[in-house]
Amino acid sequence: MKKLRVIIMGAAGRDFHNFNVYFRDNDAYEVVAFTATQIPGIEGRIYPPELAGKNYPNGIPIYPEEELARLIRDFDIDQVVFAYSDVSHEYVMHKASIALANGADFRLMGPKTTMLKAKVPVISVGAVRTGSGKSQTSRQVAKILKGKGLNVVVIRHPMPYGDLRKQICQRFASYEDLNRYECTIEEREEYEPHIDNNVVVYAGVDYEKILREAEKEADIIVWDGGNNDIPFYKPDLHIVVADPHRAGHEVTYHPGEANLRMANVVIINKVDTADPKNVSLVKENIRRVNPEAIILEASSPITVDKPELIKGKRALVIEDGPTLTHGDMPYGAATILAKQLEASELADPRPYAVGTIKEAYEKYPHLGAVLPALGYGEKQIEELNETIMRTPCDVVVIGTPVDLRRVMEINKPTVRVKYELKVLGPLSLEQILEEFLGKVQKHGK
Repeated sequence: MKKLRVIIMGAAGRDFHNFNVYFRDNDAYEVVAFTATQIPGIEGRIYPPELAGKNYPNGIPIYPEEELARLIRDFDIDQVVFAYSDVSHEYVMHKASIALANGADFRLMGPKTTMLKAKVPVISVGAVRTGSGKSQTSRQVAKILKGKGLNVVVIRHPMPYGDLRKQICQRFASYEDLNRYECTIEEREEYEPHIDNNVVVYAGVDYEKILREAEKEADIIVWDGGNNDIPFYKPDLHIVVADPHRAGHEVTYHPGEANLRMANVVIINKVDTADPKNVSLVKENIRRVNPEAIILEASSPITVDKPELIKGKRALVIEDGPTLTHGDMPYGAATILAKQLEASELADPRPYAVGTIKEAYEKYPHLGAVLPALGYGEKQIEELNETIMRTPCDVVVIGTPVDLRRVMEINKPTVRVKYELKVLGPLSLEQILEEFLGKVQKHGK
């Protein structure tokens, strides 16, 4: 029987996972290529033979997504699989139109074909958009579980932007591990806070292998999702975070709406800084598509280490990169705090941006006087640092989950902004988890 010829569209995450768990040893398909987008510099690589398996002794090439139409025609592709996240429903259908117009089927893959089953309980934390607050939520969940004497392991959604052969299965328990694996700023943002809480983190490329390694030391696994993707593992409790600063997006973005519909618990975060009308709209949308879900409201209290450096000063605000770029947020916690503490103005880094940082402003025109902390590689980290140095300001307000001062030298006064989840009710996160653990104890996994 003729094999179906496939292209998997991705961004170095969901695409590799779908291949590993469904296509790798599936003789009904031949995956001819991956395409890559969203993350700079991840195309032009090979998905290596060590990961691709016996059917792909030479590995699988990774092309820029811009070449999709040509690739479908040149390689006589039968099926295009869309496998990345945090894009609008309309965006997905534009990609579908390209596939259909060039003769191929277009496919989205769901839980039955992509979720792996764990031997220990899994609590997953996802979101309706990137930047909603799922990292804060994951940390809080892990902290509560650890406080109950459980061996908690966090498994993070993939970010393999380097040598894939070195990133098959990674375990992070210390800052030394971050250095050893040459982690990017984006990876450090997710791993460091868990390490600070003495929680082990796994990540990488092969999530079957990662799961089996994590199970050896875990009483319970917390899936810490990326963007607004659905979990790679079948959850026993699925918590989803919604953002009223982008009200309506919970039902207009892929696969965030799927996450919302699957959720057992939905946390509407940032209610302390959002318009109450938007909070109500999000709540109405949740009840409409998932009336069985428990809805919690939460604030995201913002703190800063040296507030006295901000008042009356010209502040350069640096925010989490992906939240600002493909997350479509024009501001973040550091911007809110700088205004609350009466900075005289926000320094505009756009005229001083260099290299790929400058390109990001061109690609994401919604960005204003705020600097996205992009650092997907050593060169981009250098460009970020140069942009900071070139921008005239009195103080640098760092609103990223990772302390940028650990990865670069900033020769200007700096303040560090932090934000954590604070559930306001009607139930506490502790109550939710206590009830869940009771059910697990009573009925087993």
